[in-house]
Amino acid sequence: MATPNSGPDGPTPEESAVDGSQQTPGAAPVDPEDLPPPLRARLADLAAGALDEMRSTDVPAALRPVVRFAPAKRAKLGQPALLSALRESSVFRTSVLDWCRNHRPGALSLQDPDPVVVGAAAVLQGAAIASHYAELIGFRSEQGQLRAERDSAQAKVERLTTEVDRLKAELARARESADQAAGNAEADRLRKRLREQGVRLREAKDAAEAAREELALAHEERESAVAEVAADRDRERLRAQEERQRADHAAAEVRVARESAREARQGDEVRLALLLETLEGAVGGLRRELGAAGSGPRPADVVRRVREQTATSGEVADVAALDRLLGLPAVHLIVDGYNVTKTGYPELPLADQRDRLGHQLAALSARTGAEVTLVFDGADVLAVPTAGPRGVRVLFSESGVQADDVIRDLVAAEPEGRQVVVATSDRAVVTSVQRRGAYSVSSAMLLARLNRV
Repeated sequence: MATPNSGPDGPTPEESAVDGSQQTPGAAPVDPEDLPPPLRARLADLAAGALDEMRSTDVPAALRPVVRFAPAKRAKLGQPALLSALRESSVFRTSVLDWCRNHRPGALSLQDPDPVVVGAAAVLQGAAIASHYAELIGFRSEQGQLRAERDSAQAKVERLTTEVDRLKAELARARESADQAAGNAEADRLRKRLREQGVRLREAKDAAEAAREELALAHEERESAVAEVAADRDRERLRAQEERQRADHAAAEVRVARESAREARQGDEVRLALLLETLEGAVGGLRRELGAAGSGPRPADVVRRVREQTATSGEVADVAALDRLLGLPAVHLIVDGYNVTKTGYPELPLADQRDRLGHQLAALSARTGAEVTLVFDGADVLAVPTAGPRGVRVLFSESGVQADDVIRDLVAAEPEGRQVVVATSDRAVVTSVQRRGAYSVSSAMLLARLNRV
């Protein structure tokens, strides 16, 4: 198979420079029906493979009779219908592109050395170089056909030359026989055959010469097409350079605007900090005047369905986001106890799991100032502890009540607008608390944050 820089009979180095940088949004699509046979066969093969993973409702009606065939037979027998579907159905064309990305990503490469592969990829993706590759592949097919005709004519000339030599030898022998035994009739027959072979030989030579002339004409047309492709490539490169210059200028303006905004924001932050200090002083004085210590009960202290002996929206993407949430004022962190401990250290006894998680959460609460509530299933707990780690509210569900329901009640008890974060990997709990406006964080992510404390 020829490569894009294979020499006189293949694409020239100028052709090999035509790559994915020539794609132009909005380029006119190439009609698969007008493509040369090698490119049509390539597109039909890719489309036939994509049918296996398409839903039956998405398969165009014209292709349903061939879906049950094997992909190779499907591409051969259903080629017209496949190409028509590629041209007329954007859903089918998109499905073929998705299948190629998942199963044959190399089929969409615009850097492949095989021009048929690049041409098919360009047609499927609507690249501007699709029409040029279609012309080049068509020229290559025509050249191959001309070369085959030329080789066939040359072979025919060689056979006829051999036949003439053989007939000459027979004629010489016949002449010897005629001289010896008056074999004039046989000599006449051989002379007639020799004349006939001479006529056929001249015809074959004329056909070979005509084939050579057609091949030279095809070479000239190909050179013209290559020059046109090179000119298009240069124009596209100039347009790309102009677009990059405009983009650089716009980026510089954006950087200047951001610097100005940053300086203005810093001034606003200084003024806001002074205002907040003033307000904090005023609020502190008002609390001292009114005697309001701010140590009253929290919403989590009045949730029912926990044993009386106890002391009391959206999914977080990473640990940094969790830190930002825990740094918010009056944030409430609710932890699904056993869901977290059995993710982090399931080998420990349950009592040790509870103690370890409680002390880790106490350290987190002391560092962030967040309100922390730790909830465990109380079904298997014989003696409920009367006190938990400092700064952590530890709750055990009543017999017959799951910790998941207690967590939902805790979230429902919070006033609207307060930031609540629920740590669990139970998808049912995550869905229900997010519906109530709480954030959710996975057990593994909470453990990663606790290990940093």
